[in-house]
Amino acid sequence: MARMHTGVGRQRGARPWPRRIATVSVHTSPLHQPGTGDAGGMNVYILEVARRLAAAGVEVEIFTRATSGDLPPVVEMTPGVHVRHVPSGPLEGLTKEELPGQLCAFTAGVLRAEAARAPGHYELIHSHYWLSGQVGWLAKERWGVPLVHTAHTLAKVKNAQLAAGDRPEPKARVIGEEQVVAEADRLVANTKVEAGDLIDRYDADPTRVSVVEPGVDLDRFRPLPGAAAAARRRLGLPERGYVVAFVGRIQPLKAPDVLIRAVAELRERDPELAREVTVVICGGPSGSGLDRPTALIELTASLGVADRVRFLPPQTGDDLPALYRAADLVAVPSYNESFGLVALEAQACGTPVVAAAVGGLVTAVRDENSGVLVDGHDPADWARALGRLLPDRARRAELALGATRHARNFSWDRTVSGLLAVYGEAIAEHRARLASELAGGSALTCSR
Repeated sequence: MARMHTGVGRQRGARPWPRRIATVSVHTSPLHQPGTGDAGGMNVYILEVARRLAAAGVEVEIFTRATSGDLPPVVEMTPGVHVRHVPSGPLEGLTKEELPGQLCAFTAGVLRAEAARAPGHYELIHSHYWLSGQVGWLAKERWGVPLVHTAHTLAKVKNAQLAAGDRPEPKARVIGEEQVVAEADRLVANTKVEAGDLIDRYDADPTRVSVVEPGVDLDRFRPLPGAAAAARRRLGLPERGYVVAFVGRIQPLKAPDVLIRAVAELRERDPELAREVTVVICGGPSGSGLDRPTALIELTASLGVADRVRFLPPQTGDDLPALYRAADLVAVPSYNESFGLVALEAQACGTPVVAAAVGGLVTAVRDENSGVLVDGHDPADWARALGRLLPDRARRAELALGATRHARNFSWDRTVSGLLAVYGEAIAEHRARLASELAGGSALTCSR
């Protein structure tokens, strides 16, 4: 069975905690705005974890690909956290699918950065996504340190739950993930479901798989009673009627079209209710969604619901929690999510979530307590869920209380405590293995 780390507090001296780690995030930087391009929950994860690791006394250096000439080679994100932009290929114009051709250049930049330091500068590598895992695999051999890897998404899982018309993940990615799974000292899964996928689909060693659930910034995302009207005014949304929000990258995997089709279905079932509903689609094109960036706008027109849908760009600062508070429900209809940070952020603000019963969403949302899980992606099923919840103010109030309580079970401090436990285990086992190898070599020398 995979190990479950629930955030046991750090005990100095009890484990060999790393003083300094290298975090590898090839294809997206924690400095990028989530909600567009390739920036999403993984960016939030790396950013929040790095901040709290630094607060716990662990220095973090994040290696990411340089994509702009406006940023310096190294940026201090916060005391104890530095982001290093590694030149590898053109600054612009490369898609994520083209990045494997730049892994050699990226890896060379990572190795050169370490070579300029004193030996043993980094005590552990934490790689995120399979591209970074490939880099971490080579760096761990060169530096003689353990590799901890978090996949965030898995090709075999995505291909098994592919959205209609979406492109399957290539075989090269599948092979790359299999290699990283085999070589990493520790695999961190966001949920028990993901841990099971690593074990069952990738033949991961269960003793090397640990479950550490992501968290939410409970100071930023919190309920503010009576704030809905002000939040709607702030965002230019109707103050009357119902608001259902989608937050995320605009691509088939995230399935915002399901929500739009559900509203069209709701109009057929209950025209009076549908006239009171405003759907907010907040995000930017990403992935295969870049092929047709106006597809959702065209869909609203073809279904006759253009007047019921508002499009917003990715929200920054206080505007994102304001959007959650402005909504009566937040919809997460994804075909797959390794966890679903949007669902957790919304619930932390006291807004119930309607989500697809897939992947990590079955953990992020407590069905019929903090929100509702919908089996499948049939717009009729989603219309029924919306039609049941929107007019039932009392039920939504119950779910709102459950959402707030559920979200309190997750925090980034808890996540970091779990990761520190994993790091400690990886370092202790690495050192024990080295000691055993040295002892074996000494015994062999003495016997000659």
